[in-house]
Amino acid sequence: MSKFDEKMTAYEASMAKINVKPDLELLRKVAKGLGPSIYNNDSNKVACSDKTELQRVVDNFCKKKLGVTDNDKAMNAVQAACQQYTERSKHRAVFYYLVLKELGMESHYA
Repeated sequence: MSKFDEKMTAYEASMAKINVKPDLELLRKVAKGLGPSIYNNDSNKVACSDKTELQRVVDNFCKKKLGVTDNDKAMNAVQAACQQYTERSKHRAVFYYLVLKELGMESHYA
């Protein structure tokens, strides 16, 4: 099993804990879009308790990657993902997937 497949298995298990049945193809595309950062123990996690981290998700993912122009809409999606993803250790790929779904921008990865 490749390292990427191991990560995907971990992401699926993490989503099962919060009762989310993911679109595996979309989750795979989100994870691939994150590149090598998913293999780094520090960069592959999101801390909802860190306001700077959340703003970075808004700026770098919502605005730059997805093209969301409304800062409040982006931050609300990030906050919704924080509320839904209650695991202490939040995988970045899973977190971004939840933000993407909250924004309804799945077509960005089509």
